[in-house]
Amino acid sequence: MSVTQVKIALSGGPAELALANRSVDAAALENTLKIRHGAGYEHFVHGGEFQAVDGCEIAVFRWSHRTKIAE
Repeated sequence: MSVTQVKIALSGGPAELALANRSVDAAALENTLKIRHGAGYEHFVHGGEFQAVDGCEIAVFRWSHRTKIAE
């Protein structure tokens, strides 16, 4: 069984995170995306928004909040 990958764009949060090309499993569109950054995690959610980039539909994940790594 193959898993479908979906290209995503990050909106909001630290600018350097938005620069990377990213893909997630299609099932991840329903979940919060958690990306480690510095001493914490940046959380992004997909609210159903897509944007066309070079003829491809890209899922837009918007920044929701940051959490610190527990020590």
